[in-house]
Amino acid sequence: MITISAFKWVPPFAQGQVRDLRVRWALEEAGLPYQVRLIDADDQASPDYRAQQPFGQVPMFEENGLVLFETGSIVLHIGARSEVLVPADDAGRARAITWLFAALNSIEVVLQPLAELDFFFPDQEWAKLRRPDAEKAVKRRLAELAAWLGDREYLEDRFTVGDLMMSTVLRIASHTDLVDAEPKLKAYQGRCEARPAFQLALRDQLASFEKR
Repeated sequence: MITISAFKWVPPFAQGQVRDLRVRWALEEAGLPYQVRLIDADDQASPDYRAQQPFGQVPMFEENGLVLFETGSIVLHIGARSEVLVPADDAGRARAITWLFAALNSIEVVLQPLAELDFFFPDQEWAKLRRPDAEKAVKRRLAELAAWLGDREYLEDRFTVGDLMMSTVLRIASHTDLVDAEPKLKAYQGRCEARPAFQLALRDQLASFEKR
C-alpha cells in the first residue's frame, strides 16, 4: 500500500494549498489506492521522519521500501504508471514532463514569493515596498502562460501531469485576482479543478483539517 504524509492541521489560508494535494490528485487520476500518515511539528522534527524526508516537509511517499520526497518527483513516479497522466508516446511524455518542470521552475518560483509576502509579512514595511515588483513579476509570467494557452483546453492536446502540476501551482495565487485577470487561465484552472479526481483529492485533504 502506498503511504503519503500530510499535515494534521494548517492555518485556514494554507488549507487546500498544502502540496500533498498534488500527490493525492495524481494517485486518484491513476486509480492507485493509498493511505495517509498525518504528522505534526514534533513528527516533522523527529529523526525517523527526517530519515524519509530530509527537510521535514510534506508529502513523503513510501511504497514497498521506496521512499520519495518532492512533489515533482513523486508525481512523475506516479505518472509513469498511468497514461491518464503521462502519454505513452515519447514526444507526448517529454512534453508533459516539460510542463511539469515549467510549473515548478517558471511559475511557482514567482507565485510563492508573493504569497509569502501577503501571508507572513503583510505589515512589514520592507514587504510593502517589495510587493509591487513581486506582483509585476507574477502578472508578466501569467500573461506569458496565457499567451501559450490561447484557445487550447490544456497545455498540450489533452490533460497530462503537466496540467495537474500547473493548475495546483496556480492555486498559490488564489488569494488574489491575478489568475482571474487572465480569462483564459481562469477557464483553464476551472477545467482542471472540475475533474472528479481533483475534487476527491481536495475533499480528502480538507477533511483531515476538519477532524482537529
